[in-house]
Amino acid sequence: MNSVPAGLYAKSALEKLGLWSDVQPRLAQCENVRAALTLVALGQASLGIVYETDAEAEPLVKVVATFPPDTHAPIVYPFALTANAKGDGPARFLSFLQTDAARTVFAAQGFIVPPPALAAK
Repeated sequence: MNSVPAGLYAKSALEKLGLWSDVQPRLAQCENVRAALTLVALGQASLGIVYETDAEAEPLVKVVATFPPDTHAPIVYPFALTANAKGDGPARFLSFLQTDAARTVFAAQGFIVPPPALAAK
């Protein structure tokens, strides 16, 4: 839980809410959000802490609560080209991610998409 982003956000939120010491011993810690989601979807865990967008995409689970936004750092998914990006494909994909069409797809999946001026920073 201390090494994956979702675990860090969860721990921060639970600490801020004063619940960490009570729930920490009962948490099934997984290597990633999808593993935790699968445990809940298969009934092997009754509750899991995952990203809301992942939970909404899994028909076998139900979102029962969300952490208040002020209990953890904002969850941000940055994107950028790496130094070893080859050809024009990666740059074209990066450009596509900044289009209204891509923003519509992200929003339909439950992501909060910042206005274009903020997204470019």
